[in-house]
Amino acid sequence: MRPRLREKFESELVANLKEKHGYKNVMQIPRLTKICLNQGVGAGVADKKLVDVAVEEMSTIAGQKAVATFSRKAISNFKLREEMPIGCRVTLRGDKMYEFLDRFISVSLPRVRDFRGISDKGFDGRGNYSMGVTEQIIFPEIDIDKVSRINGMDITFVTTAKTDVECLSLLKELGLPFVKN
Repeated sequence: MRPRLREKFESELVANLKEKHGYKNVMQIPRLTKICLNQGVGAGVADKKLVDVAVEEMSTIAGQKAVATFSRKAISNFKLREEMPIGCRVTLRGDKMYEFLDRFISVSLPRVRDFRGISDKGFDGRGNYSMGVTEQIIFPEIDIDKVSRINGMDITFVTTAKTDVECLSLLKELGLPFVKN
């Protein structure tokens, strides 16, 4: 069974984007290629179990196994050695990406405290968008009673859009609630 957001994209949003930007070919229409979730666990230097907990939580949130990330070089001021686990990440593509995006838009974002929309300042100039989430407990998959530490995470939406304007209109069509200026 295909995710409903993917069905909506292919049936309605492609035509909307084609009409709005005047694309002549369907292949010119920007698409979402992947969503990258990244979580840094700074306290993982002192306690190795925190990284394992973060990997487990990230795997639960994404619906796909997350991997630990390791430091590249030693920094004595942070008591950090080379190859120490300091975070976790996961990359979502295909159906899992659309399922995550659907859950993120319809369930997780409304659970953010004092939510007025997401900022439109996270574009990189090449048609990608990055945003931060301050608490992992906005995801319904996480049991609040079992959380030992509140961690944030970075979410990056990678698209085939050439400009930030195309990426913004793609993400708005997909349903991301941007702040009204």
